Amino acid sequence: NVESAQQLADLTNELKTLNGDNTPLFMCVVQEGGRVDRMPPEVDDLPSAYDYIAGGGDPLERGKVLSAQCAAFGFNLDFSTCLDIWSNPDNTVIGDRAYGSDPDTVTRAGLAVNEGLEQGGVIPVVKHFPGHGDTDTDSHVGLPVVNKTRGELLESELLPFQSAIDGGVPAVMVAHILMTQLDPDRPASLSPEVVTGLLREELGFAGVVFTDDLTMGAITQNYGLGEAAVLAVEAGCDVLLVCHEASAVEEAYTALLEAVDTGRLSQERLDESVRRILTLKQTYGLTGDPVDLPDLEALNTQVDTVVNG
Repeated sequence: NVESAQQLADLTNELKTLNGDNTPLFMCVVQEGGRVDRMPPEVDDLPSAYDYIAGGGDPLERGKVLSAQCAAFGFNLDFSTCLDIWSNPDNTVIGDRAYGSDPDTVTRAGLAVNEGLEQGGVIPVVKHFPGHGDTDTDSHVGLPVVNKTRGELLESELLPFQSAIDGGVPAVMVAHILMTQLDPDRPASLSPEVVTGLLREELGFAGVVFTDDLTMGAITQNYGLGEAAVLAVEAGCDVLLVCHEASAVEEAYTALLEAVDTGRLSQERLDESVRRILTLKQTYGLTGDPVDLPDLEALNTQVDTVVNG
């Protein structure tokens, strides 16, 4: 739904206006650069994460550019930083979206990109916990399965996430991956063992947990959307992404209301997530202020400087 620079600025401004004096919205976008680029056509593209780092690019400057692009159009949160390790060459859903094929490269680059985003006032969200780099199924169309032990994960996939958590990353996106050695029954995004047990209790993450889009095939082929929404909150997730169709949003919302009414979800559990969400918004100083049409020439100059030096 991005058509032009003017249309995108108008869209985010209108959403803020509709929200009025309520708590400012998370204005979210998936702006990674490379294959996953959500900017309007007037804004120049960045190379893929993998190619950029392999070519000697500065990840901090990349993060600054991503932040400038997001903020220019009114976005305050970016689901951008893949901490996945591209260790499986058959992996097409991640591939060159990863910053490298080893934990050290991904950690170094990913944390620097996060810092660049934060310097521009944009909330960085790391993904796809607990690691989507060693899968050969695209979770948009099916449920990937990873049969690694907790110890194997801690020695590889989880290293970048642990470093990000130790560094104070504010938000994590959990993937729709079946980690059979951690929970043989539920994908990570719906698993208390993964979200609460591994991410929060073992790795020490206290920030906001987002699900990946609950309308992806990995979920819809195996669960009703309403039940998936409730399971995600029970698992410990704070924000549920429902990215396609108004009817899907209504289905998730209705199921959550029913779960509260029947006592399946407690007020205490809701309060935990609300507190995390409000704390994050306050920490980053989110507002409902509109944006003007950005200086596209300046944005593109910044992209060109990062890409070409």
